[in-house]
Amino acid sequence: MIPSGILTLTTDFGYRDHYVSAMKAGILGINPAVRMIDVSHDILPQDIMAAAWVTKHSAFLYPEGTVHLVVVDPGVGTSRKAIAVRIRDQIFVGPDNGIFSLVADEDEYHAYQLGNTSYWGGDRSKTFEGRDIFAPVAAHLSKGVPLADVGDRINEMFIYRWARPVADKEGIQGWVVHIDRYGNLITNIPGETIQLLHNRRGVRIYIGSTILKKIENTFGDVKAGEPVAFIGSTGMLEVGVNVGNAEQMLGVYKGAAVSLVFT
Repeated sequence: MIPSGILTLTTDFGYRDHYVSAMKAGILGINPAVRMIDVSHDILPQDIMAAAWVTKHSAFLYPEGTVHLVVVDPGVGTSRKAIAVRIRDQIFVGPDNGIFSLVADEDEYHAYQLGNTSYWGGDRSKTFEGRDIFAPVAAHLSKGVPLADVGDRINEMFIYRWARPVADKEGIQGWVVHIDRYGNLITNIPGETIQLLHNRRGVRIYIGSTILKKIENTFGDVKAGEPVAFIGSTGMLEVGVNVGNAEQMLGVYKGAAVSLVFT
């Protein structure tokens, strides 16, 4: 695979401390020509599912051969593996804690444990492997180092799986799997599934103590301050509030049940 020369970064580090800058400094020391793109450093601390969601819905838009450094690592310094993974035509580097199994979802993947220390950084801390292992390896991969050079192939990553909605002709039971910056409640219910089962019937959407009677096109289809259901940019059913925050206004959080009943 020809490297794209692009390296993206996704972390839960924020910008208050030196962590993001320290990783970038190490990357530039190895590949000063790399183009770095910050996807997000605002992932909630230790939120593996949020990191996977953000990565899954951004990484595959990049050119072939792009390297994605993802460091949300509550198990830093423990026996969890450090890995690099090829999924489709993209390369991912980070901890083997379930993030990349969620990104791969139903895709095939090729994973390697980062055992070749010649591609690690010189200083190694047990609490900052993003700087000392993941960033240096990602930088070398962005220069075209083959995946097989950074370590040995492993057969399976640590597995997490997205919850799947349960559907029949009467309705769909799903859950809120992600909440974005605006407080929009993103569910695991695909718009395609709704369209397949809808069959021109009416619909009731139950979420928390709120009942919605229609799936709209966008926020502006309802008055300001009113809740609205729509199919979002990821193709999933979402519930938001026009010029408001659904998480706060509806009192609904990640993991909450969402029920669609066809009428």
